[in-house]
Amino acid sequence: MVPMTVVVKIGGRGGIDVPSLCADIAGLTARGTHVVLVHGGSGAMEELAERLGVGLRDLVAPDGVVTRRTDEATLDTLTLALAGRVKPALLTELARHGVRAIGLTGIDGGLLRARRRKAIRSVEDGRTVVVRDDHSGRIESVDTSLLRGLLGLGLAPVVSPPALTEDGNPVNVNADRVAGAVAVAMGADRLVFLTDVPGVLADGAVVRELRLPGTGITGGMGIKLVAAGQALAGGVSRVYIAGGGGKKPISLALAGKTGTRVLTEEEAGCAVE
Repeated sequence: MVPMTVVVKIGGRGGIDVPSLCADIAGLTARGTHVVLVHGGSGAMEELAERLGVGLRDLVAPDGVVTRRTDEATLDTLTLALAGRVKPALLTELARHGVRAIGLTGIDGGLLRARRRKAIRSVEDGRTVVVRDDHSGRIESVDTSLLRGLLGLGLAPVVSPPALTEDGNPVNVNADRVAGAVAVAMGADRLVFLTDVPGVLADGAVVRELRLPGTGITGGMGIKLVAAGQALAGGVSRVYIAGGGGKKPISLALAGKTGTRVLTEEEAGCAVE
């Protein structure tokens, strides 16, 4: 039987019960599920930037989507925070739960390839400006042979930005989009976004099913919904957005007991089990 493949993205601003997450991954892998963990690290990056005296800025697109302004100092800080702090902590906790995991950035082995964004429109003080010197990009390809090889050896890949451009330079890439791209490239069965909130909220309550293209949600959740839509369009069967602060956060989301299931417009018109 072909193992189920689950891609899990965890947020970088806290709200994740890391020991419970890793215990859940241990249980899933013990039952034969292939798990690829993708992570960001906004909180750790901001803390490190403050210590290093690096000023951080956001870019707000005309449609409200917020991205990190990535100059050279910010890219260095991001790489240090994700590869030097967040990832080792995850690998250590996974090891405590008996999971053999290996940490990768998109640079390792050319895992993630991206095209640098040469012009970014951003709204500043009510005016739209064009930023041309940003070190950020959009994912173009994922080396699935590397991930499949690691999974075949019984290793759980733990993946994060940055990625490599066509000319071999590192760029920042959005971790939610990375998770979506990895899920599509791997032909994953499920994609789960774990966040610091219990799912997509409306009037303070969790929306159990959300039909894309969505309801004008912007910010970090908006990017997750964009990535979710791309994953569904790319063949991923089910996508969930759920809280990562409790016990068995992945398993409960997969069972439909917590969080929000993201549906395409076509799925929303059909009966959902």
